[in-house]
Amino acid sequence: MALVSVIRRWHLRDGMPIREIARRTGLSRNTVRKYLASKDLEPAYPSRKSPSKLDSYEETLTNWLFRESRRHRKQRRTVKRLYKDLVGLGYTGSYDRVAAFARQWRQAQQDAKLQAAKQAYVPLQFAPGEAFQFDWSEDWVKINGIRTKLQIAHFKLSYSRAYFMRAYLTQSHEMLFDAHYHAFMAFGGIPERGIYDNMKTAVDKVGRGKQRQVNKRFHAMVGHYLYEPEFCNPAAGWEKGQVEKAVLDARHGLWYDTPPFKSLQELNIWLQERCQVLWQETAHPQLKNRSLAECLEDEQSKMMQVPAAFDGFVEHSKRVSSTCLITFEHNRYSVPASFANRVISLRVYPERLVIVAEAQVVAEHVRAFNRDKSTPGQTIYKWRHYLSVAQRKPGALRNGAPFMELPESFRQLRTRLLKRPGGDREMVDILALVLLHDEQQVERAVAKALEAGEPSKQHVLNCLSRLEEPRRPKRLKAPPALKLVTEPLADTARYDKLRRTRHEP
Repeated sequence: MALVSVIRRWHLRDGMPIREIARRTGLSRNTVRKYLASKDLEPAYPSRKSPSKLDSYEETLTNWLFRESRRHRKQRRTVKRLYKDLVGLGYTGSYDRVAAFARQWRQAQQDAKLQAAKQAYVPLQFAPGEAFQFDWSEDWVKINGIRTKLQIAHFKLSYSRAYFMRAYLTQSHEMLFDAHYHAFMAFGGIPERGIYDNMKTAVDKVGRGKQRQVNKRFHAMVGHYLYEPEFCNPAAGWEKGQVEKAVLDARHGLWYDTPPFKSLQELNIWLQERCQVLWQETAHPQLKNRSLAECLEDEQSKMMQVPAAFDGFVEHSKRVSSTCLITFEHNRYSVPASFANRVISLRVYPERLVIVAEAQVVAEHVRAFNRDKSTPGQTIYKWRHYLSVAQRKPGALRNGAPFMELPESFRQLRTRLLKRPGGDREMVDILALVLLHDEQQVERAVAKALEAGEPSKQHVLNCLSRLEEPRRPKRLKAPPALKLVTEPLADTARYDKLRRTRHEP
């Protein structure tokens, strides 16, 4: 820099010829002319491009990186995977060169986006009890020894920043309704507004601007809990940035080293307890001297009390097959035989299925989830649903699939009765007792009949009547005020005095 400045001053100010400048500086005249002709007062060495083994694969790698950037982040191939694919095409260079090229390409893409966006944001501030934000996320947890993909419902209060999480297997309506009730109970109240993205379980159609066609069932839940839903603009996740950050923090924190659990219920209990502990340990991002739990106490007085839980079921119409079964999510469930070949209403809850017919609940099942679509679903029977069929067809007791799940005492009795003529009819009559009596009492009666050695229908009925016979009341003790001063004596000998004795002559 100093030499260039001196050359320019000698020639342009002092009028020194180029030959004299070259003699004094030891530079060639062509170099002096170049410095004088250049308008750049800060000369730099030209950038050098060293040959690399990746040069012939740059176009291929660039296309791959562009394609992966358009995929979902969980489906993108890693740089190590791209390196192995390049090796398969004949690349003999190092992995570090490929990783450096990928970093440079991503940085260039990010810089281009920042230049194109040039957006400014306004910091938001919320009053106590004003709003909460909601979002879904996907995470993996080992449940009952199996690595399971879960859908996590995230809630975050906009003022206190208290957050809540609950895990489900799907993101359907009934899961969404159940998550809201548990979140409101954990927070101790309901804010005035809820901020959502345009999820399909809430929005049927996105209109212009803020116009939304809200789902009817979601609208019913909002009307039950009396808060106002607010939906973000499409692809504008920063409008609910607090819960977006909570999802990211949970993925790299709470879900990073999660212990295994025996059931989904156990996981949700652990999640709620863990969130409450973190409320105590985490400082508010703005009110540094206060914890999230302390800010939540201030917010609870501004929120509405939580009413009874919203009956958040999703209803489907199902036709019962001739085998008294309905199908839901690749699984089959039994229905009382009196509704075979008829249409019933199926109410779907997060953990159970309720079957309604003629405005009455006729059956209820624990909901089964079939995670592998390639395998056949489960068939869940309740043998009581088939009793009316067995009364007409008692031979079905021998190989009927629903009757394979009888209690142990009933199975033992069936094995013994089916060996005698008419035993199937007798067994059906015994099973039908559960329709009129408590099932546990019937099981006890069957167990007593088996202990006797020769069980039969009459024997079971006899044992059942004795078990259901009301107990005799205990003898009452008279209070002291009612006791006699002189209690009568039971003396039958005094009657001998009344006898007439016959005197002999």
